[in-house]
Amino acid sequence: MRRFDPDDPEMMDRPQPVSPALERDLANLRGLNRWFGACRIVRRVLGPVLRGGGTVRIADLCSGTGDLPRLMVGLGRQQGTEVQVEAVEGHPATWEIGRKFCEDETGISFVHGDVRTWEPERQPDWVVCSLALHHFTREDAIHILTKMRRMARCGVLLADLERNWWATAGIYAASVFYREPMTVEDMRRSARAAFSWEELREMTAAAGWEKGRQKRFWYGRQAVWEAWDGHEAQICRKWNVEGRPWNG
Repeated sequence: MRRFDPDDPEMMDRPQPVSPALERDLANLRGLNRWFGACRIVRRVLGPVLRGGGTVRIADLCSGTGDLPRLMVGLGRQQGTEVQVEAVEGHPATWEIGRKFCEDETGISFVHGDVRTWEPERQPDWVVCSLALHHFTREDAIHILTKMRRMARCGVLLADLERNWWATAGIYAASVFYREPMTVEDMRRSARAAFSWEELREMTAAAGWEKGRQKRFWYGRQAVWEAWDGHEAQICRKWNVEGRPWNG
């Protein structure tokens, strides 16, 4: 059973100023993204659609300090495509740290806003949300997924933890290698608050992702994506048609 209390948020989500402890925690999260699958999911799903040249606009929701937006811009640059990312972050201190972390990258615009109410000034081609949905209630999560599908012109990507016994055990085991109390506590809270495979499928379907493709990844990660305007075929060629659709 999912264990989540919106009145008792993870330590990183609580009101706080910019501090060395928060900066260390966010640096640890960048390392976790790099070594435990978040970066891999972005490369696998978005990489094939960033090869056509031109400009691709991406809205990245709950961006943290912007390591994934930096990856997206870099992937595009390697393949001759200009990638412009609106990185949306709601926590004021995290937004400030992320803005400084990405200030040398011209392809990223850091936006301070609540993803539940934020609206882009210009329609993005892709809308991405990674490792953040478990920070919300089920109702808010479905609302965010619905907004993602409505905002995007070409496709949507949602990546998060998967709640199951072996993933939870792995996260608890990995947490012992970190010294920052915020990182240790929040890793364990995240494992308990994550949505299961079945819950995420039900939620994305309820949000209108009619032909979403869902796939498990290493280290207790899962992703759902949906693409249209020809992009689905590009991703399927990359995957050899792994991550089969629910319908069709």
